[in-house]
Amino acid sequence: MAPAPRQMTGVFPRDLALAGRSLRALLQALRSRLKTATEEEWALRRPFLWLPAAAGAGAVFYLVAATEPAMWVVGPFSAICAALAYLSRDRRGLCAFLVALAALGTGEFFGGWRAARVDAPILERVFVGELAGFVEEVDYRVQGARFLLRPIEAQGLAPERTPYRVRLTSRGHPSFAAGDFIVVKARLLPPGHASLPGGYDFARDAYFARIGAVGSALSPAQAVPPPESPGWGLRFFAAVDRARNALALRVAEAIGGDNGAIGAAMVTGKRDLLSDGAKETIRKAGIFHIITISGVQMTLVAGIFFVGLRQLMAFSRTLALNYPIKKWAAGLAMQGACCYALFTGSRVGSERALFMTLILLGSVLVDRPALTMRNLAFAALAVIILQPEALLGASFQLSFAAVAALVAVYESRATAVGFVAGAKAADGTHPGMPPRETKEAARSLAENLAERSRHGIPGALFATFCATSATASFMAYDFHELSPYVLIGNPLTLAMIELFAVPAALLGSLLYPFGLDGWVWSYLGAGIGMIMTVAGWIGSAPGANVSLPAFAPWSIVCLTLAVLSAALWRTWTLRLTALPLLALGLLGAASGGRFDLAVPPNGDLAALRDADGALTILGKRNDEFATEQWLRADADPRNGTERAGRCDAHGCVGLLPNGESAALVLDYSAFHEDCARAQVVISPLYAPRSCAPKILLDRARLAQTGAVTLQFGEKGVEWRAARAPGEDRPWSRAPHRSDRARPVSSGASPSALAARDASPQPAQQRDDPSEDLGE
Repeated sequence: MAPAPRQMTGVFPRDLALAGRSLRALLQALRSRLKTATEEEWALRRPFLWLPAAAGAGAVFYLVAATEPAMWVVGPFSAICAALAYLSRDRRGLCAFLVALAALGTGEFFGGWRAARVDAPILERVFVGELAGFVEEVDYRVQGARFLLRPIEAQGLAPERTPYRVRLTSRGHPSFAAGDFIVVKARLLPPGHASLPGGYDFARDAYFARIGAVGSALSPAQAVPPPESPGWGLRFFAAVDRARNALALRVAEAIGGDNGAIGAAMVTGKRDLLSDGAKETIRKAGIFHIITISGVQMTLVAGIFFVGLRQLMAFSRTLALNYPIKKWAAGLAMQGACCYALFTGSRVGSERALFMTLILLGSVLVDRPALTMRNLAFAALAVIILQPEALLGASFQLSFAAVAALVAVYESRATAVGFVAGAKAADGTHPGMPPRETKEAARSLAENLAERSRHGIPGALFATFCATSATASFMAYDFHELSPYVLIGNPLTLAMIELFAVPAALLGSLLYPFGLDGWVWSYLGAGIGMIMTVAGWIGSAPGANVSLPAFAPWSIVCLTLAVLSAALWRTWTLRLTALPLLALGLLGAASGGRFDLAVPPNGDLAALRDADGALTILGKRNDEFATEQWLRADADPRNGTERAGRCDAHGCVGLLPNGESAALVLDYSAFHEDCARAQVVISPLYAPRSCAPKILLDRARLAQTGAVTLQFGEKGVEWRAARAPGEDRPWSRAPHRSDRARPVSSGASPSALAARDASPQPAQQRDDPSEDLGE
């Protein structure tokens, strides 16, 4: 019996040694594959494409930092890293690391430079008074209008505290147009911050748009003679806006209904005429980008200009034989694309498309390849330099991810075609090459696959699938939903744009001044009617929209790196690095914590989770935007929620999932009773010092935290706040001293407390981020 253990102890080390050698061989083979793939990527100069990604990361870091970075440190740091990278150019690894650091610092520097360029006063409290200024832009709605005003004078506000630009809404049809000088009584509010931690922050976007206040007109505006002449820039863009509105109203009237509003949006970029029902229909069908001016329109317009002008000049034998008419046509097409972008309203999606179109046509001027990932990288760098704040917007993320995927597909097809060409040129009798019959079969198979991937419906569906997959993570992160039928909707949208929208926009715009454009809009309306019918079928199909809960904040970083790895690398060895990044991102998407209580930054309502696990609203005010954000983050497909708790003139009382009570205090007289019986007290007012519940979310606390969510579990309460501790940014200033403390003694009367708060916390206005969907 004794020899058996000795025999096993002898076998086990041999097995272990064999396994070790196999593992070492596997790691060595993997290392060799990675080294070969890296050398190939360097030979193709693909690492350059990661420079915009590094610069973009630096810009994002600037935008999300809690305090303002010191630009006098960031700028020299980037320059030093760039200089050291040049000196160490013979050591590739060190040089790449230093270049990445330089790009990160450069992106952060451009973020700070952009913020310094647009810095302007932001309204701090509610303002009610008379405004006088120039109208910059007017957007007509189904009822009323929304317009931008550049105030010259604001009643009761010093010039240094007057916002540079305000956005107002009017209930009636305005009697003024862009470029007019008006006087109007208005109620203004500070731009609204995120109603959910990690949600859309309109205040940040408003800051970079130099909008210092939003509100509504309280009286009809009166056009009066201006006290001074507007600048040439304001006059030019006002004239463009007047022309856009005239054409948009003409298209909407000629077609009629929501189809007319869609036609106006497709032709001019004016989208506010569309009803909420039509927006919901195209959103459910996954074709919201049909009402945006995207890269497809920009490319088609530039292509029409380029091909048309080149063919026109080719009619002249003298020009065709003696002059570079191709380059002339490219130069004129660049001017046409710029004019089209100006007329349709310059947004991030159209600007990205314009940048890439200009680079593409510029490549024709210098005899270089046009459709490459390098051109997209230059377009991304242009956006980072000019508008780095766009990186946090859905428009930039969706448009660049989709175009990167499409260019990667194009490059893969070009590689396949190159393989076919190489196979055709190879000699089957060459030593070391396979027999001619084998090569013929391989060439036939590769040629067939390449041809199938380049043309026809399979190729279009494959490209759509790749673009949809690249944008899926951003769609889910930003809007908490996915459209499974987008593979049907997107090809229909592209066909609609190519066959109806762009030809009608160009031809109708030319015929409109002569009054001969009616038949063009009828043609466009017929195409819109067909696609809206299909959109209705898609939107009503089972599972047309899949709601997803909020992701963990770090997950989008992994998902972005996965998209970049799959699109930017050319070798499959490095492309496969996207798989572990994707796995981490999906893990973060699945681990996004739910919340049992959500409170907006103004504290005048809250979302509670009831006993059935659904969200309900505690409060008397109806905030559709905040409610929609809460429901989307909770993967709740409902359009609205029911009211929870008991409410009276002084506030509301409700129950939390853990059985504790929550009170929403709207009047100072209710603090004494609610603070004594409720475990959670929420209020847009300052609570007295005597108010000491388990959790207090009053005006002073919310000024420090912004919007908050709470989750009640066995281990306690898990908090998430929209504002970082000590946050102080130009668009999110640190609270004033009066907002950080409650100086009134506990014995003060309710009237004294009310007198102290002369300016109640306003209900804040925001934009809907879904308006940028798919640009």
